[in-house]
Amino acid sequence: MQINVNSDKTVAVHAGLHEHVRTVVSDSLHRFGEQITSVEVHLSDNLGQKSADGDNRCLMEARITGYKPIAVSDHNATLHQAIGGASAKLKRAIDSALGRLHDKDKHHAPAKDAVAADDIEETRE
Repeated sequence: MQINVNSDKTVAVHAGLHEHVRTVVSDSLHRFGEQITSVEVHLSDNLGQKSADGDNRCLMEARITGYKPIAVSDHNATLHQAIGGASAKLKRAIDSALGRLHDKDKHHAPAKDAVAADDIEETRE
C-alpha cells in the first residue's frame, strides 16, 4: 500500500509527521493490505476559520482494487487527532464498502454447500 502525504502551505510536513501519518494509516488499514493500492492524505490548518470541530483538517482517500475511491475527512484541535480520526473513519468506510461488496457477491453466487432438493433421495425402511 502506497501512502502519499500532501499539505497546503499552512502545514509544514517534516519527517516525524510524515512517519506518524504512515504509521497510523498502516496500523489502521493493515487488514485490507492487498486490496488497497494507495492512500492519499491531505493535511491543512484553517488558521483563519474557527470552527467547533477544530482548525486542523485531515482528508484521506483510499484507492481500492475493483472499487471506486473512498474519501473521508476529520477536523480536530490538533493534526495528530485529525489524522487519527480520519484514519478510523476510513477504516469503517472501507470495512462497510467491502462488506457490502462481499455480501453482494455472496448473494449472486450459488452456495457451495447447498444441495438441490432433487439430489436428495428419500430412504424408507
